[in-house]
Amino acid sequence: MVAILLVEDDPSVRTGLELALTRQGHSVTARTTGEEGLEYARARRPEIVVLDVMLPGLDGIEVCRRLRKSDEIPIILLTARGESLDVVVGLEAGADDYVVKPVEPAVLDARIRAVLRRAEKTPMSRSSFGDLVIDRAALRVTKAGADVHLTPTELRLLLELTRHPGQALPRGHLLREVWDHGYAGDSRLVDACVQRLRAKIETDAAAPTLIQTVRGFGYRFAAP
Repeated sequence: MVAILLVEDDPSVRTGLELALTRQGHSVTARTTGEEGLEYARARRPEIVVLDVMLPGLDGIEVCRRLRKSDEIPIILLTARGESLDVVVGLEAGADDYVVKPVEPAVLDARIRAVLRRAEKTPMSRSSFGDLVIDRAALRVTKAGADVHLTPTELRLLLELTRHPGQALPRGHLLREVWDHGYAGDSRLVDACVQRLRAKIETDAAAPTLIQTVRGFGYRFAAP
């Protein structure tokens, strides 16, 4: 059973998803505003937050951004069809994945389980890349001796990239291995997560030396 915080202001959508996810065996707590959702998430720390983008008052993007300042809790965004800007901004704010409305409960359940699987996998061994040290057993990343705080998705991406140092990995491979998307998913998930990861581990995110872009293909992590 997964403890889910659902933040959705539309009564019919909220009730439908709450019932469907409960039938899937999850424990669902619903909130209707961004302020209520943020307060609950900080106080009770659910296992995952499912967050509508278009909320009254404090919108979903800002809730996501504020949570990310102090917490690595997994976040899935609910976004309206065709709202590409919301998707990009939400991913850059720290969301782990997104689902387009109208939401199929089975799809949302699969995405929830996939995000949580990424958080639970624990590869072993330790590797160093300059002053960046990755302890795979402890799931701990340090740079110049200081802890680097990563979300589960950012950590999974870093682990996958560093598992193949010097090798160019296509975006499709990263979507399958990091996001568990068994189809041609949205490459914006990869690009936004790379951008967030660079900001945390690169000396200069504007001129990255660790995570290198292979134009028109994907990304390569610098060889040690």
